[in-house]
Amino acid sequence: MLFPTLDFLVFFAGVVLGLLLLRGRHGASKLFLLAASYVFYAQWNWRYCALLAAASVVAWVGGLALGRTEDPRARRWITGTAVTLLLGLLAFFKYYDFFTENLNEAARVLGADWRIPFIEVILPVGVSFFVFHGISYVVDVHRRDVGVCRRLTDMLLYLSFFPQLVAGPIVRAAAFLPQLATPQPPLPIAPALILIVGGLFKKVIIANELATGLVDPVFFDPASFGRGDLLLAAYAYAVQIYCDFSAYSDIATGLAMLLGYRFPPNFNQPYRAASLAEFWRRWHISLSSWLRDYLYKPLGGSRRGEGRTAANLATVMLLGGIWHGAAWKFIAWGALHGGGLIVERWLGLRDTGTRPWFLRLLSILVVFHLVCLAWIFFRADSFSTAWDFLTGLAGNGAAVAQATAFTASLVAFGLLLHALPPDLPQRPAAALERLPRWALGAIAGAAVLLIDALGPRGVAPFIYFQF
Repeated sequence: MLFPTLDFLVFFAGVVLGLLLLRGRHGASKLFLLAASYVFYAQWNWRYCALLAAASVVAWVGGLALGRTEDPRARRWITGTAVTLLLGLLAFFKYYDFFTENLNEAARVLGADWRIPFIEVILPVGVSFFVFHGISYVVDVHRRDVGVCRRLTDMLLYLSFFPQLVAGPIVRAAAFLPQLATPQPPLPIAPALILIVGGLFKKVIIANELATGLVDPVFFDPASFGRGDLLLAAYAYAVQIYCDFSAYSDIATGLAMLLGYRFPPNFNQPYRAASLAEFWRRWHISLSSWLRDYLYKPLGGSRRGEGRTAANLATVMLLGGIWHGAAWKFIAWGALHGGGLIVERWLGLRDTGTRPWFLRLLSILVVFHLVCLAWIFFRADSFSTAWDFLTGLAGNGAAVAQATAFTASLVAFGLLLHALPPDLPQRPAAALERLPRWALGAIAGAAVLLIDALGPRGVAPFIYFQF
């Protein structure tokens, strides 16, 4: 069930109506929302609802066990066991086939006569996100950054809350569980609608048009296109993935607000970053902060010398690449970012706040092109396709056959969004909030119909559904 569809609109309207009927009954409202979240997830594959529930139970039991002991060794053992079980779920469903294929190939090259069975495991949608939610809860309880969740239903709802279930953002337990403890005051409707409509515009008009009109054809067979198309396709994919994923985050945040819950921001104009370190403070903030707090810092962070810091950065970015997918192209993407962060640190280029404006602008351009280079590996369906793309950029001629003035304008507009004031979309919210609710709904409905009419036919899944 995709957000920009009639099916989801009907589903969400039913959820809102049910919550209105249960107003004043906080416990019943949470149970209803939990049931709705599992119905939502069941639309993808109902069999994996058991996997989602299992991850929730592991995290909940781990938290309860931590709440019953103060012994440091016991707490470390409990945390390690819970995290291992959760990572085991993720490793089996996401990486079994990848490691099986590579181990069998290594055995063939070495002349060994054994093979590991290949069983084609189907990747459950959203597994990376709900597993990371469970891990963050257990570790935060271990660190005493969040209280123990005593109700299983609250933990089930925390991991399954449908606005963020299949593609994030990764909302920390400390930010979400307190909202389940007591009824939340009504949130303003206008900012939520602005986020939803703006997200639909970025997804349907910009991301989908760029995908169908330029990115998909060029990346399908880059050897058939000239340097002009390849260069524009690289820029277009940078804009597409930003608009696609930030759109999901905006829509998820807006939907959560309409249901009475707040999410932290997940993007902050990432392509205006003047260093790779700054890029990761602006891009997919919930994931980058998760990797920082639950992987980089436990490894030692930057506290144990430059050599250890470089190793930690490389490890984190490689694992961040593997998190996105079980493929060597994602490892290459992570390695490029990790290597860039290490070089940037060695050269002392992380602190960009004191640079003159022209040097900062130059830094932004350099960082943007480094990010675009890494995106080529991220988007390509294989290493060979990425290599064809890069060799084409080096010498396929400058002809432009696939790109149009319209797609080039969408790329420019997507980048222009990074030059606008970050709070610009929310500025009309105060004026719109004074309108009657029926007027707000009519405006939002008209905007959605217009976006649907202007966008390409069909509904493309969000890119991060595959992760």
